[in-house]
Amino acid sequence: MLNKGGHTAAAGTYWNMADGSRVDMEQEGVLPGNRNDMYIKAPVAAAIAAGPVIGLIFAVFLPFIGIVMTLGLIGRKLGEGVASAAAGSMSFGWRPVEAYLAGKKRKNEAREKKGDKAKKS
Repeated sequence: MLNKGGHTAAAGTYWNMADGSRVDMEQEGVLPGNRNDMYIKAPVAAAIAAGPVIGLIFAVFLPFIGIVMTLGLIGRKLGEGVASAAAGSMSFGWRPVEAYLAGKKRKNEAREKKGDKAKKS
């Protein structure tokens, strides 16, 4: 039933699995291609009859494919959100833009003194 390219095959119709091309062998001979090419020996009527069946299978499973893809997208977005929240909560408060060269306590004390002077005035 399955034959590889470059191998001897009996007379008949062979379908290439990779590109869907058809090879008609009038007599025994060598199939075209290399050994990576796979051919199925099937009569034309069987290949034509398989088309609607394959289409039906695709049509039946298409909604399930859509559901799985949607769930996968939702799962990925949730995972990214959780990872972002976890990364944000693991921050240690380092802000490279802010520099307290005089010390944070001294700045707060200076602000309080200015506030007290403004209240007295």
